[in-house]
Amino acid sequence: MQKNFKTIGILGKPSDPSIAETLSILYAFLKHDYTVLIDNHCAEFITEAESSQIGDFGQFCDLVIAVGGDGTFLAAARAIAGTDTPLIGVNLGRLGFLVDISSDHVIDNLEAILSGYFDTEERYLLSTKIVRDNRVIHQESAVNEVVIHRWITPSMIEISTKINGAFLNVQRSDGLIISTPTGSTAYALSAGGPILHPSLSALVLVPLNPHTFSNRPIVIDDTAEIEINFCQTRQINALVTCDHVEIPEVLISDKILITKIPKPIIILHPKGHDFFNTLRNKLNWSSGYNA
Repeated sequence: MQKNFKTIGILGKPSDPSIAETLSILYAFLKHDYTVLIDNHCAEFITEAESSQIGDFGQFCDLVIAVGGDGTFLAAARAIAGTDTPLIGVNLGRLGFLVDISSDHVIDNLEAILSGYFDTEERYLLSTKIVRDNRVIHQESAVNEVVIHRWITPSMIEISTKINGAFLNVQRSDGLIISTPTGSTAYALSAGGPILHPSLSALVLVPLNPHTFSNRPIVIDDTAEIEINFCQTRQINALVTCDHVEIPEVLISDKILITKIPKPIIILHPKGHDFFNTLRNKLNWSSGYNA
């Protein structure tokens, strides 16, 4: 892992003015020793800083800092996917499984990380392709999950799932979540799916309000290709989202292919990062007990 950081990119949730103070603190700390790029959507908060599109951070930055909640972190991760640029998350949100550095201790933690004292973690993304008439018409990436669900209709959708070409099942439900281990603590968890440790090479498929009670979540190997087809004979309103990014105009004749992207994103944590400690804190497990 590269430790000689020279150019650092910073982004936050531009619609949240509360990020201004933290962005200013970070910029003041970094500007004397590093080249600092601010996401152009946040440039209004630090007018003296050089701004850049977030899509260029992976090319020009040696490190990216996401300030906000997990949604901001996910946007940053998708933007730098496919590069070797590591990512740090500073938590200004409510839950924050991915943004693990508190804004109250951001400078102390960042100083240690920039000096080479950090834990490294790899998280894999999913690639989703919409295939129509044997042609890929849309492609999107996801850190947490891909969701196929009904949209503006009172009726369930009926979908067929294949794993590496082998038929798994047909289900009638409100939809299906295909989640990475990272996303297992997000939408998949609220839908009744299991929590997967981030180090597992696995994906979990979680049905949304299935018509048949026996239709339960299933964990599969993350090297699998997942193929989703609609079983309806008439056009319905269905929606495909990747980390809440909508893929428009999906037809029932379309095929949805989901695979793991081979190159992971790299997350830097303060030394001593513990996933189980994060679970206890975020989910309020074992309150009042000390190990």
